[in-house]
Amino acid sequence: MARAKNRGLQQSFSPSYTVRRWRLGEYIRLSKEDLKKGKDDSNSVINQRDLLNDFYQKHIGEFESVSEYVDDGHTGTDANRENFQRLLSDVMSGKINCVVVKDLSRFARNYSDAGSLIDNLFVQMGVRFISLAENVDSYLNPDSVSSIIVPITNVMNDQYCYQTSKKIRQVFDYKRRNGQYIGAFAPYGYVKHPKDKHRLIIDPDAAEIVKLIFSLFLKGTSKRAIALYLNEHGVPSPSAYKLQKGIPVSTRGYDDPMWGARMIHSILANPTYTGDLAQGRSRVKSYKVHEVESVPREEWVEVAGTHEAIIDYETFDKVQALLQRDTRTSPKGREVHLFSGFLKCADCGRAITRSVGNNNNVYYACSTYKNRSRTACTMHSIKHNRLEAAVLFAVQQQIHLAVSYSEMIARINTAPVKKSQSIRLEELIAAKERELAKISRYKQSLYQDWKDGEITQQDYRDMKADYERQTIALTDVLARLNAERAELANGVKSEHPALVAFTKHQNIDQLSRELLVELIDHIKVYENGNISVRFKFADEFRRIAEYIEINTTKPAVAG
Repeated sequence: MARAKNRGLQQSFSPSYTVRRWRLGEYIRLSKEDLKKGKDDSNSVINQRDLLNDFYQKHIGEFESVSEYVDDGHTGTDANRENFQRLLSDVMSGKINCVVVKDLSRFARNYSDAGSLIDNLFVQMGVRFISLAENVDSYLNPDSVSSIIVPITNVMNDQYCYQTSKKIRQVFDYKRRNGQYIGAFAPYGYVKHPKDKHRLIIDPDAAEIVKLIFSLFLKGTSKRAIALYLNEHGVPSPSAYKLQKGIPVSTRGYDDPMWGARMIHSILANPTYTGDLAQGRSRVKSYKVHEVESVPREEWVEVAGTHEAIIDYETFDKVQALLQRDTRTSPKGREVHLFSGFLKCADCGRAITRSVGNNNNVYYACSTYKNRSRTACTMHSIKHNRLEAAVLFAVQQQIHLAVSYSEMIARINTAPVKKSQSIRLEELIAAKERELAKISRYKQSLYQDWKDGEITQQDYRDMKADYERQTIALTDVLARLNAERAELANGVKSEHPALVAFTKHQNIDQLSRELLVELIDHIKVYENGNISVRFKFADEFRRIAEYIEINTTKPAVAG
């Protein structure tokens, strides 16, 4: 039985290029920067599609199938691109085994991500990777992957993102402190001054709706009820209103054709309506990590009296006091519902909300379907008892996996010989060390090239600075990889925090709020009533699985 459970962990990830007719995946990305340029379509979706299709047609005899993956309006440092993730999923499932891109910057502007996928995952799994601009082909020319062009291009892309992000942050901070509005789009109720885009002026029609929202809320109307009132009376949502008036609007606004409680809350909590600017209330974590995080109130950049007010201070303060009392609780008013904040609609991505039907039966359904439009999404209904049983089963299975991992690690750690060397990691470190040595040689030869008149003094300075930047970047990568190797050398203890988090809940037969918060990231509910559970500690479990694989995979026998 134990051998059957471990069978999947004993699979070899050695590259095997035995297939000669490939299943092609064409990846296309149009970045936010490309969208802002507007006039330059060199990197447009159409342009990329034409180039990739031309490549496919010229080499059609090499491929048995072709699939397209398009991410429109995403940065290269954003690894959570929907179709990029779908591409990786299809690679892992074997649906495609060849990936082609126009150039490396379309694939990723993050050195670590690009290097890990190309040098490690794709090569190890026997997946062919082609970048047309850089003439990289991991199958026809394996050396092209580890050649200087890939790391140099990826490092340059990474550095470009960092420097651009740094400069933008500095400029934005200066403008905030001088009371200039720096948002891309004016808040609902305002428009940008026609002669000064950093100054807000009142939009009379929308301002009246803002006043109405504040008035209704002060009278005791709930945020959901306000949204329903506005929708029933044909008042267009902020995005719909701006589209009607020809006012610039964020593309995200197309997801909100009607009013919703969240929109109402956003308006009620926005101090801009008092005539003050409070900017810098949120920020992107870094140029690589595109998650938005809230900024503490003391770090906001607040400048009073920058524009005409729609709401007076007294009214605004009263509303804020009421908002603090507006929380979701159980009917008894003391406890948060068991699944509150965990459930998402698998189709529209919005919250799945709780309702009580006939005979006090509790069920959950898509909030878009319930509160906005019954044509925008479907019900995605699931009864509480069935949901609870399904989540409990999923948690029990993950606990069983953690227990199995702990037992296997315990056996590995008591064995006479314990392996901690990852071939993948060693090969990656060796490749980066070769790259660093190569750059060092190039850097050393620069001075003589300048003296011999082969390059100008300015070229010498520019190239030297570029090589120094690459050296720093590669050194950082090597430091991270060596740290990972050192961590692996120490082994994995059966008391690993990720394992303990699950194993301590063995033999559970009931869910609790505390348990969900500790173990689960989110739960998706599908239209057919099925669910999927996203657990925490996913990265830790992958590293533990690799450690187990290293110590359970038998070496290949030479034929």
